[in-house]
Amino acid sequence: MQCVRGLQSDNIAMASSSEIAARTGINAAQLRKDLSYFGEFGTPGLGYDVDALGEHLARIMGLDVKHDVLLVGAGNLGTALASYMGWTQRGFRIVAVFDTDESKIGGMLANCKISSLDEIAKINARCRAQMGVVAVPREAAQDVVDKLVASGVKSILNFAPTGILVRAGITVRNVDLTSQLEVLSYYLHKQ
Repeated sequence: MQCVRGLQSDNIAMASSSEIAARTGINAAQLRKDLSYFGEFGTPGLGYDVDALGEHLARIMGLDVKHDVLLVGAGNLGTALASYMGWTQRGFRIVAVFDTDESKIGGMLANCKISSLDEIAKINARCRAQMGVVAVPREAAQDVVDKLVASGVKSILNFAPTGILVRAGITVRNVDLTSQLEVLSYYLHKQ
């Protein structure tokens, strides 16, 4: 999707598999093969209609519907994440924010009243969000994830620098900023 958005912002209406491959680092033949599993999107000799490809990919990825998101953690990272304007542009809406810090509870973040983590089940019974973002310290992450799952959340983006255990049927994506910096350090050192 990121490549398609880039093509659209560059006002490119048609793109060959070679052009898409160059932008993504994916082999052109592999790209064509992978896309063929979902149907015929391209025109031989012409390439892919970028807008149509974007619509197909959005449907395949479930991005053609809006997703409500619970945010847990109203500290520096949670505030930065809540301020990211790309949420709504890409179909995600923060519908509730939670924290354990009494000085933050009752305040506002992302146009939401910050609620106590203890209220997550009650609030999500009303919101029915299936996605959650965890922006809490390592030691609190597993408890937070357990509460998100118990409230009905099925997909979690975890920014806490720790692994999370969940039952089958729950998807967790870990974002460890420090390990990403370590990877960059490695490549910098190799140069």
